Amino acid sequence: MVDARRIIFRLIEIFSRSAAWMIIFIFAILRLAGIELNISAQITIALIALLIGIPHGAIDHLISMPSRPRGRFALYIALYVAIAVIAGWMIATWNVLGFQAVLVMSSLHFGYGDAAYRNEWKEVAARKKSSWRIESLYAIPAGFVPVILPLTDPHSGDALRRIHPSLQSWAGGNAHTLRWATLILAGVAIIILALRWSFAFAIDLTLLTALALVAPPLVAFATYFGAWHAARHTARLTLKLPIALKLAIEGHALKALWAAIFPGLYAVAGTALVAAGLMLFDRSSFSSGLLWSTLVVIWALTVPHMLTTSRFDLRAIRS
Repeated sequence: MVDARRIIFRLIEIFSRSAAWMIIFIFAILRLAGIELNISAQITIALIALLIGIPHGAIDHLISMPSRPRGRFALYIALYVAIAVIAGWMIATWNVLGFQAVLVMSSLHFGYGDAAYRNEWKEVAARKKSSWRIESLYAIPAGFVPVILPLTDPHSGDALRRIHPSLQSWAGGNAHTLRWATLILAGVAIIILALRWSFAFAIDLTLLTALALVAPPLVAFATYFGAWHAARHTARLTLKLPIALKLAIEGHALKALWAAIFPGLYAVAGTALVAAGLMLFDRSSFSSGLLWSTLVVIWALTVPHMLTTSRFDLRAIRS
């Protein structure tokens, strides 16, 4: 019997990097050919990728309170839902301010979560973990690159206008400055990581930067969320979900991954139903379309999800 935990992390790395390479290649060819994907097609791709990424955050209750008393479990669920509802209301009510807050929060969550993925892989492989300095050197730009670069892309105006008209001015007059600051931060980090022999981090950050620069803004972010961040977080879940962990130790890599995905599939249907319901019952706030209401739901759920996973992330980055 072969322990499949290392295999799972390796498979997910191949999958996420391959997805990034494929999107970079496709849109590089399209740019050279002078072909531009219309905004409706971008929104469709973004919705699909966002929905694919939802299950990774839908089983927080199973990994946070696997065997707690029923009363504490119910309290946890109630608090989780309450935080999500408050966050969603704030985003829908104060569009720009809520959007800005979510950007910062999500960027830190993405970066440190992805950094924790690699340290947990090293822990499974009985290798020395990276120091918190190296983790942070990667995590900060790796979290902001897939968020800030697409949003400050010159072509992002149409996409933001279709999502919600007020989001076009989310950066005020600082979009150009934010874009260059993010690019410089990523470039410096890649050089230092390479000099420190942290080639895996350097390669990942280079790929994320190329993806954000080459692909259309919505496609770039959605690819990152669904095929990179969500996939890597799912690999981490196989170490924390008892059923998935048992299957991984017994050598069943794909079954272990499915065991970490299946319990969260209900959230895909739930998110779609809630998003559609918001459009129907609150047309003033969600009149701009399904993508905006879906994003509000996902961002709202990201707040308690980030709070729940932060302790696992912090534990993983400790040397």
